[in-house]
Amino acid sequence: MSVDHGGSPSTAAHRAEAAQRDGARCVVLTVSDSRTVATDESGALIERLLVDAGHAVVSRQLLANDDAPLREAVEDALARDDVDVVLCTGGTGLGARDRTIDVVRPLLARELPGFGELFRMLSFQEQIGAAAMLSRALAGAACGKFVAVMPGSRAAVELAMTRLIVPELQHAIRELRR
Repeated sequence: MSVDHGGSPSTAAHRAEAAQRDGARCVVLTVSDSRTVATDESGALIERLLVDAGHAVVSRQLLANDDAPLREAVEDALARDDVDVVLCTGGTGLGARDRTIDVVRPLLARELPGFGELFRMLSFQEQIGAAAMLSRALAGAACGKFVAVMPGSRAAVELAMTRLIVPELQHAIRELRR
């Protein structure tokens, strides 16, 4: 049941309106020092889940855990007129070379703390227990685009994409365009 507070459209109405729009145009960035294009299961899964949901992947890249190339790739994606969404996977751990969150966060105009909170809650409940507190995940808005960063494991990507990102992607884009 949706609730209408103060005469504003309900979340259900927003979702219904957003569902009428064309699919999102997405950039997928995998950050890893150990994966190759052939072994990038997480990036491939993101691409498949987006396409299956009616979205387009306009670019998919594999980047090393290095600040400058990652920042450049994200900034380039944010500058594109044919991109609505930038999704990053990998480089989110506690290791010294895990820099994705640190590079992407300053590029965001607005952060959505609920994404990381919900991701860790679901991860705790459904996958890895207390080790979820070691996960860093981030989402927000930059340059009118939805941006999300998720851990690099296939299980983490599947959780983030199927439970959080894909179900709300059109809704998030609708909100960014209002």
